[in-house]
Amino acid sequence: MKHLHPIYKKIVVKVGTNVITGKNGELDLEILSQLTTQIATLQLNGIQVILVSSGAVGAGRSVVKPCGTLSPVAARQVLASTGQIKLISTYSDLFLQHNLITAQILVTKGDFRDRQHYLNMQTCFSSLLQQNIIPVVNENDAVSVTELMFTDNDELSGLIASMMDVDGYVILSHVDGLFDFTAGKGAIIREIDPSTKHFHQYINPGKSDFGRGGMLTKCHIAQKLSQLGITVHIANGRTPDILLSILAGESIGTKFLPQKPTHGPKRWIANSEGLEKGAVTINKGAEEALVAGERANSLLPVGIESIEGRFLKGDIIKVCSTDGAVIGYGMAQYSSEKTLSVMGQQDQKPLIHYDYLYITP
Repeated sequence: MKHLHPIYKKIVVKVGTNVITGKNGELDLEILSQLTTQIATLQLNGIQVILVSSGAVGAGRSVVKPCGTLSPVAARQVLASTGQIKLISTYSDLFLQHNLITAQILVTKGDFRDRQHYLNMQTCFSSLLQQNIIPVVNENDAVSVTELMFTDNDELSGLIASMMDVDGYVILSHVDGLFDFTAGKGAIIREIDPSTKHFHQYINPGKSDFGRGGMLTKCHIAQKLSQLGITVHIANGRTPDILLSILAGESIGTKFLPQKPTHGPKRWIANSEGLEKGAVTINKGAEEALVAGERANSLLPVGIESIEGRFLKGDIIKVCSTDGAVIGYGMAQYSSEKTLSVMGQQDQKPLIHYDYLYITP
């Protein structure tokens, strides 16, 4: 066993469908046993682990065969809801072998929309970790079949990593990491700077067999989290002792280097794209003040040209330029009704204070 001087204290581990299912789409118990043993070792070394696991639909394939009259959405719901029981009971049994208790948390995208709901989730995760219980999280696929569906569990686990203020986030895929295909057949890229752009050049065409998300999704989420101060690893979940190697600081897989950490509400706001309750369009002067970067500026009503949607104090809103480009996201300090009444006026309280304003890179 590797001698651990762990580099992180709290991590989110995301396990993809392709890691824990075989070619037939059913659960691979050997791999699941290896992963749970590694996580148990990390727990023994004082590392808190949140596990985000896909695989409910795959597990469902061994439980039930949906009849041919069902629509694809309905068939997926049947597989996900029956398979989720098998998936979580498999994890529960495997963790029990190491005297660890498992908790199941199923979420939808809407759960991250409301600040109070978000804080309730945060309390739940913190309480479980405090009790040395392993939270096993998955999207609630049985009900998530609309535009409120996550891109895949990469997006979900990224939101949890941000919410729980972890210092490491590990995406276990069925590939060894990111490869540089600009130089012939491709060499693995060990480290990626937060300023890196154009990830498509590092990605082999072709999507995974069973999963919804591709490598491009993983890269964009990894980059966003690295900009929030979280170190991200993409590695092969089928490699023996992969988690122990990463936590021991070995150079394995691809590592996204972090920027200076941001904390608290700003992390929630940074991950709120698509969850906003309304939008404001601002004039050129206000835009220049917000994106200048020399000093932090709040969004004042004098710079607002128009409002879209209805929002209340504490809701997330999108900030757009006059040509429709997204400038950032922020937490409204008062409602859309009040904003309408003070829009364009001098000497008013900020609609978004700079502590609650995230400017998109």
